[in-house]
Amino acid sequence: MRRRIVMSMLAGATLLVGTLFGTGTPSAQAADVPAEFGTDWHDPVTAAPPVERPHTSSCQITLADARFRDFTPYRGAYTPPEGCGDRWSKVVLRLDGKVKGRQYDRLGYLHVGGVEVLRTSTPEPSPDGIEWHVEKDVTRYSDTFRSAQDVEMLIGNVVDDTYTGVIDVHVTLTFYAGRPAAPAPDRVLTLTGTPDGTTLTTPRNSERIVAEVYATGSGGGCEEFWYLTVADPASYSCKADHGPYREVQIKVDGQIAGIAAPFPNVWTGGWSNPFLWYVVPAPRAFDVRPVEYDLTPFAGLLNDGRPHRVEVSVVGVPAGQSGWSAPVNVLVWRDAHRARVTGGVTAVKATDLANSSTYTPGAENRVDTEAGHRLTVSGYLDTSHGRVTTTVTRTLANTSAHRWTDGENTDGLDAAWTDDETVTVGGHGPARSTHTRRTYTVDGVVTLGADKRLRTVLTLGDRASVVVREGGRRTAWSRLDDTYRGDAAYTADVPRDQRHAVGTSTERYRLIGSDGCHDRSLTTVQGVLTQDRSRC
Repeated sequence: MRRRIVMSMLAGATLLVGTLFGTGTPSAQAADVPAEFGTDWHDPVTAAPPVERPHTSSCQITLADARFRDFTPYRGAYTPPEGCGDRWSKVVLRLDGKVKGRQYDRLGYLHVGGVEVLRTSTPEPSPDGIEWHVEKDVTRYSDTFRSAQDVEMLIGNVVDDTYTGVIDVHVTLTFYAGRPAAPAPDRVLTLTGTPDGTTLTTPRNSERIVAEVYATGSGGGCEEFWYLTVADPASYSCKADHGPYREVQIKVDGQIAGIAAPFPNVWTGGWSNPFLWYVVPAPRAFDVRPVEYDLTPFAGLLNDGRPHRVEVSVVGVPAGQSGWSAPVNVLVWRDAHRARVTGGVTAVKATDLANSSTYTPGAENRVDTEAGHRLTVSGYLDTSHGRVTTTVTRTLANTSAHRWTDGENTDGLDAAWTDDETVTVGGHGPARSTHTRRTYTVDGVVTLGADKRLRTVLTLGDRASVVVREGGRRTAWSRLDDTYRGDAAYTADVPRDQRHAVGTSTERYRLIGSDGCHDRSLTTVQGVLTQDRSRC
């Protein structure tokens, strides 16, 4: 499970994929399902909703056209679209990718003017080739798109006699006329590197500041599977001084300003079994979402016109250990009626970070972890519409039970993370609070039998509930439940035509709330998409 076993593609019968009737019908059934995986399978698909697009005029530009075969970035230039103005109701990024042959899963990024607008990973291909696409609402980066910018994209890859898959991508931006549903940030900033670290200089009239951090553990080492690491004296191959707890922190001028639980990303070679992911990837694998921090309580401090030191770190990573990437964008909304907004930080209260990992040796070794942290920050701003106070309270908790046998031929984890955040804003009108509770779960086991049959059974959950209240009355709400389940097996360490791989996977993505409903389920068997059903 800690390693990614790259499969040798099976020779065998070609899959006969049935006609799909599309989202919105009761189901879509495959015409034929083979007894085991063949040499080709259905293109990757997720149950997540597509980006909703306005029914207004639009224009489209190409942002990048690239073929990745090594670690050379694609570099290009972005020019704002002509005839579409400089204010848009929505901007949609679309990546179309294709690859064939044999290849690892790869992690990539796309920067426009230094701003990270997409972090993604890739599916592993069939010999005959696959195609996939990713859509993302990038309206929040409109400030970046209003002027000419440099473009840089990289999906680091290795192509040789064994790994033959060249990753071919085409990326577009589509701009829709009109006003956005919510005001887009007035400025999108990145951190500036200095000999002493990284700094941020905000406009002096900032009245809301949000930092987003695309935090990912990756690179094939133990930090890709950080949730499995153990501390001494446990006898496991992936070690960390204090066990598996990780926390992404952001500091301003050395003072803690935000905490967050990282999402336990699983890439498409993860848990030792790429057969799990050929059609349905794990949640967020193709669209890696950033951790967000509301830094508005620090706006009064940041608005003095001077650069301030901003640092992001991942708590729990062993000293000197690589494997985490954490690029930062800073989104700023300005007070349109005041050139200078003053204020101050009124409270920063953090509990001690609790982190306990208990090791119990035996025929099945076990590490039980309980960890958590709580932070409250408050500040005020004197704006053109009066004094506004912002309080952010965030509570993190992690519980996990990691069990394995000697030799790690059985390796299992049952873990949950909660990230509970309340942002309360008070001023001239009724107080407004937004309560967001995020829950991430991993429950799975890998076994390798004496017959070299490797089997992975895994359930992943990405859940969130959001409630907005004004003056104590609920004005908006939503609830997300994205659940993946997979069960796949193959014979390890044998030629490709002897792997005899089988596998099933399902994903159900449910998002309901005051803005509507999306409920879609997918089922695959041996790489065939056997069901595509929508319930809303």
